Amino acid sequence: MTMSSTLPSTQISTKRQGKAHVLLGMLWRDKFAFFATVFLILAVLCALFGPMLLREAAVSQNLRARNLAPFTLDRGWLFLLGADALGRPLLARIVVAAQNTLMIAAGAVVCSGVVGALLGLVAGYASERLSNVIMRLADVIMSFPSLLLAVIVLYMLAPSVGNIVIVLAITRIPVYLRTTRAEVLEIRQRMFVQAAKVMGASSLRIVFRHILPMVVPTLVTIATLDFAFVMLAESSLSFLGIGIQPPEVTWGLMVAQGKQYLTNAWWLAFWPGLAIILTTLSLNLLSNWMRVALDPAQRWRLEIGGRKNG
Repeated sequence: MTMSSTLPSTQISTKRQGKAHVLLGMLWRDKFAFFATVFLILAVLCALFGPMLLREAAVSQNLRARNLAPFTLDRGWLFLLGADALGRPLLARIVVAAQNTLMIAAGAVVCSGVVGALLGLVAGYASERLSNVIMRLADVIMSFPSLLLAVIVLYMLAPSVGNIVIVLAITRIPVYLRTTRAEVLEIRQRMFVQAAKVMGASSLRIVFRHILPMVVPTLVTIATLDFAFVMLAESSLSFLGIGIQPPEVTWGLMVAQGKQYLTNAWWLAFWPGLAIILTTLSLNLLSNWMRVALDPAQRWRLEIGGRKNG
């Protein structure tokens, strides 16, 4: 009795480990995607643990080290990337700023993805009248340039983390809404959905048990790519002076604070700008890999490449 009860769970665990091993193998064979993933993991670790370890060093002022050039180790390893106009080490500030930068982008992507996916499921499976109402709402949001809408709203409201997340999330909802609706309209015509209807399954069960799992891989790929867009939008808002305000810090705010020193202290804007570029590039590379790895019709490219290398 015990053996029969533990066997199914063991088999499920083995299958999951096998799938994870296959995905890790495909990721290792694509060196660009692999190193992009490593960099993103490092950025997430900086966002999680950086403020606890380096917040005090990131805010400590030392006017004797004002605009200290990079690769000067006389004052310690924290000054490897130089210091800003108040003598604060850039390396510590970049590590601490990763938390706000990634938290804003992640919050906006998650909120817009969840709301957009739910509205897309309703628009794709509900009646035509309700679908038209939801799609017109998406058209209204898309009629405003996302960055301009964020500038107007944040100009009237206080530029806090919560307000920035809400504004950026609203501007990205139509992306997930339209994608989800298009996927649902195609999937609802497939045989397994029709079979579920014949079996008497409810609409909620069909949508969330049968249709949503088919849509999730596409949404994950879009979210990975959209994360980079939202991060750049937040950096643009901080650069314009209506994003995160001191004493809080983001990579975009660091670029904005260093722009006036470009002629005599280029490193103040270069290093946080490089962090933005590398994170965006890594997200784009990982998104391209996920688009192929999660699509059964294209996954064979990675598998064949692995057999040739082996």
